Parts: sequence; C-alpha cells; structure tokens
Amino acid sequence: MKYVSALLIGAVFGLGIAISGMANPAKVLNFFDLAGTWDPSLAFVMIGALAVAMPGYALVFRNRQKPTFEAAFDVPKNRSVDRRLLGGSALFGIGWGIAGFCPGGAIPALGLLDQETALFLIAMTAGIVATRYVLRAQRAATANL
Repeated sequence: MKYVSALLIGAVFGLGIAISGMANPAKVLNFFDLAGTWDPSLAFVMIGALAVAMPGYALVFRNRQKPTFEAAFDVPKNRSVDRRLLGGSALFGIGWGIAGFCPGGAIPALGLLDQETALFLIAMTAGIVATRYVLRAQRAATANL
C-alpha cells in the first residue's frame, strides 16, 4: 500500500503540474519575464498550492503522531538560514529562470517525451552527484586537518 499511495500522490501531483502549465518551460519563463511577456498565472498556481498545503500540513501534524506507511515524519532538523541554504536557493532560482524547469515540473514533463526535458533532468542529476562528491571531499579534507 505504501507504493500504491506514493504512485497515486505522484500522479495527482503530476496532473496538477500539467494542468497548471508548470510542465511548459515557456510559460514558466514568461512568469519570470517581468519587463516583457509577463504571465502572472503561475503566481495563482503557487498561491493555490499554499492555500491547500498550509492547512493540510497543520491538520496532519496536529492530528497524527506518524505517517500511515512510515515510522516517523521525515522533517528537516536544521532550521537555520545559512550560506548553504541561501546559495542553494539562489542556484535553484537561477537554474529555474534559465531552463524554465524546476525538478517538480520536469519529472512529470518527462512523460511528454521531450528531449529537452530529458537533457535537463540528466544535467540536474549530474549537478546533484557532483555537489555530493565535492561536499564529501570537503568533509574529508576538513577531517584530515
């Protein structure tokens, strides 16, 4: 049931991404083009998502001790705003603005069989792997001091 639940949740998410236009990089890039062909519709998508997610999270965390199919909620323990968070957020935003994709929109868009989407996901995965490698090397270098 855990995997069926995950599949259904992913399908609903992907459908929402497709219906909202978030799987279309041109629509996303127009959202960021304030001085040109600005399209504010994605702001309404984000506001709608927050309007559903915020009370949903509050309801779940208030009424449940643990998720249905896991031993505990997987919530980040580090709540500080530091260089890594700000740098990662900036890189995410720059990448989203350049490519028109965020991971949440690109993964469902892969179902459209577009080569640019596949290339974006390959590049994103390479970036994640490279970052993990660099961070592991930095930790090892710091430990050896």
